Amino acid sequence: MRIGLYPGTFDPVTLGHVDIIERAMALVDRLVIGVAINRDKGPLFSLEERVAMVEAECKGIAAKAGGEIVVHPFENLLIDCARDVGAGIIIRGLRAVADFEYEFQMVGMNRALDASIETVFLMADARRQAIASKLVKEIARLGGDVSKFVTPPVVAALIGKQR
Repeated sequence: MRIGLYPGTFDPVTLGHVDIIERAMALVDRLVIGVAINRDKGPLFSLEERVAMVEAECKGIAAKAGGEIVVHPFENLLIDCARDVGAGIIIRGLRAVADFEYEFQMVGMNRALDASIETVFLMADARRQAIASKLVKEIARLGGDVSKFVTPPVVAALIGKQR
């Protein structure tokens, strides 16, 4: 069974994330969505809220793709999380050259820690390249319309956080 790990903070989950999840399902039998507990980033949503959002967004994707999606919170090293869930592939989305520079360093470190786990990069769909959770949160905080970047349930959750 091919198991892939798609890690991130998903604060909040965006249409860019959903695009990568849908496309990653064509590569693996089981996709583990690793929701990072990253206290340094000071997430807007709690871990429980982020896990619930990702689970809700992924409900129909697995059935449509004929695979399995599991949402898994983690706080350890990414490579250790990959080992914990049995992943042989780490899936990362790339939006721009700046993403590549950071990811290039991460791949090197992860390969030094465990060369048996590969990293696969999926380029963001052209319509989704500008979407970043950080920007979505900022637009929502300032009262802007984020409906082009996230699904209606996530829009509602963002609005709820602004009250």
